This record gives sequence, C-alpha cells and structure tokens, in this order.
Amino acid sequence: MRHGKKTNHLGRKTAHRKSMLANMACSLIEHKRINTTVAKAKALKQFVEPVITKSKEDTTHNRRIVMAKLRQKDAVTELFRDVAVKVGDRPGGYTRIIKLGNRLGDNADMAMIELVDYNELYNAGKAKKTKSTRRSRRGGSSKAAATAPAAKATEAKKEEE
Repeated sequence: MRHGKKTNHLGRKTAHRKSMLANMACSLIEHKRINTTVAKAKALKQFVEPVITKSKEDTTHNRRIVMAKLRQKDAVTELFRDVAVKVGDRPGGYTRIIKLGNRLGDNADMAMIELVDYNELYNAGKAKKTKSTRRSRRGGSSKAAATAPAAKATEAKKEEE
C-alpha cells in the first residue's frame, strides 16, 4: 500500500532530489522551457508553482523563502523582476507539460515543461483579456439605461414617418 506517499522520490536521496529540483527550477526560470523526463517534469511542477506564487508579492520575507528554495541569486532576481510581472494576473497554473515521446537511449518518456505566459505560439490566437468589473443588479449601468429609452424613441419616430 502507498497511503500518504505524495512525493516521487525519483530514485534519489532527499538532499540530491532537492538540489536537482532547485537546479531545474533555476534553469526553467532562466530559459523559460526545458526538456526532461515526464516524472521529473511533474515533480518540478509541484516544486516551482508555489515559488512563482510567492514571487507575485515582492517582499523581503518572500524573497528569503524563494532564495532558500532556489539557491541562486540570479534566478531569484529574474523571477521577481520578469516572471512575476508577466504572471501577475494568473491565479495559478504557471507551467505546462508537453509530452515529446521516448528518449532514444533508454526509452524514457520525455516531456517539455515551460512557463505558460512565455509561449508565443499558444498565446498568439488569444486576444489580451481586459479586466472586467462585476455589475450588480441594484446599481445598473447609467449609460445603458440612458441609451435604451432614447433608442426606442427614435425607432418609434421612424415608424410614424
């Protein structure tokens, strides 16, 4: 039985696994996409998504938490400066895993993991989403209320003529 065993150990001891994931996360932040095995990509996704969420709010405390996870100053700087600005309005799901097939040497399942907002091919067809505000029933829009009776009045005058 495998009750309560959430993490994939990837055939490594704890320190090796954490170092590998930190290095892969830094490479992902630097290059915006990397090729790896499917298992490592899934483990990296669980590792890097909370780090990106922390980077959305630039405080000293969050920088220190992210620095403890990533261990590379340049990657932390780029994460807070560039990546956090680009994913600021996204409520999660910052990475995408695309399966590539099997590796020639050992037939391992390969995948490409990438930051979602940096892929121009997928985002080219989609228009920029403008921020919409919620409208309550009570207030009503003054513009819509004012133009609707005026439009009906002009239509009525045209019919009379």
